Amino acid sequence: MKLGVLVSGSGTNLQALLDAQAGGTLAPGEIAVVISNKPGVKALERAAAANVPAVVIDHKGKERVAFEDELLAVLAVHGVQAVVLAGFMRVLTAHFVDRFPLAIINTHPSLLPAFPGVDAPAQAVAHGVKLAGVTVHFVDATLDGGPIIAQAAVPVLADDDGKSLHTRIQREEHRLLPDVVQRLASGRLTCKGRIVRAE
Repeated sequence: MKLGVLVSGSGTNLQALLDAQAGGTLAPGEIAVVISNKPGVKALERAAAANVPAVVIDHKGKERVAFEDELLAVLAVHGVQAVVLAGFMRVLTAHFVDRFPLAIINTHPSLLPAFPGVDAPAQAVAHGVKLAGVTVHFVDATLDGGPIIAQAAVPVLADDDGKSLHTRIQREEHRLLPDVVQRLASGRLTCKGRIVRAE
């Protein structure tokens, strides 16, 4: 299965996928292209170091649908069958999502449905919760609202701030995301309604 990975920043989740691919544990998934909506980010360097094609499609000054059409065109050129959002900081509309039904995966640094949106670890600390974590989910046209595939809990420590908690959450993200992507590529994820089964 050819994968398109969308990024916006440092690309640590992308690196986890690239490492899995290099180690043979992403197969039959294969990263066909990386697309960033921001020029000059570290994720592009990671793609280049792994000899994976990388493209910049800047969202600035573009209507949302026009931007998404550019994304779709590049994904089509590379034969992409599924999309992974790896720190991609743009909300995708139904115009994009409907092209890849149950074939877009996102990670979010909270135990959804708790703390959707930006800066979830800081939200968790501010609310005084004892457990935070990461969710890997299918993407629909709602904000962090698609069917949940997998979650991992991370305890919130007494001296945590948003940054320290996020660092520990990322360790779980980097473990969980490649596993879920490999299962998707292998046809081992099924979804009925909002219930996802992973073989």
